[in-house]
Amino acid sequence: MRDLLIVVDMQNDFIDGALGTPEAVKIVDHVVEKVKNFPGKVIFTRDTHFDNYMETQEGKKLPVAHCIEGTDGWQVCPALEELRNGCETFDKVTFGSRELGMTLAWWQEEDPFGSVELVGLCTDICVISNAMIVKAFLPEAEVIVDASCCAGVTPESHKNALEAMKVCQIKVINE
Repeated sequence: MRDLLIVVDMQNDFIDGALGTPEAVKIVDHVVEKVKNFPGKVIFTRDTHFDNYMETQEGKKLPVAHCIEGTDGWQVCPALEELRNGCETFDKVTFGSRELGMTLAWWQEEDPFGSVELVGLCTDICVISNAMIVKAFLPEAEVIVDASCCAGVTPESHKNALEAMKVCQIKVINE
């Protein structure tokens, strides 16, 4: 069985751009080390919006243009960009990626995963959404979230998301 690391939305706009936070800035080095030392397959997700973002349902509820395809804010942070070479990247227009779930199910049939670990941004939105998708598509794989490599919109919502994932049988490490 092999292991998988999913690096969720480590993009400039979530780190020090339009929706950046000090907590997000603090995890970058931890995520870089995790990716460098991970013994299995690594993939990335990238929040991807377009010029019509403000007209979308998300844009109406969060009227802050971010991760617009092709902009600097959409790019994976420079510290991780070189490490992303050769890794698959799933561009997603919403919090969780259906394409990721379907691809994982297909990969699972060919060569099963023992564990799937998630790190990245934001714990309380995209990390939890993708962790639940992984749990749904790979119910027998151990799903892990490394809290030291995640940050939420706020420290409180980060903690709440970690607790919610624990209830859903997702293993949280390094709190």
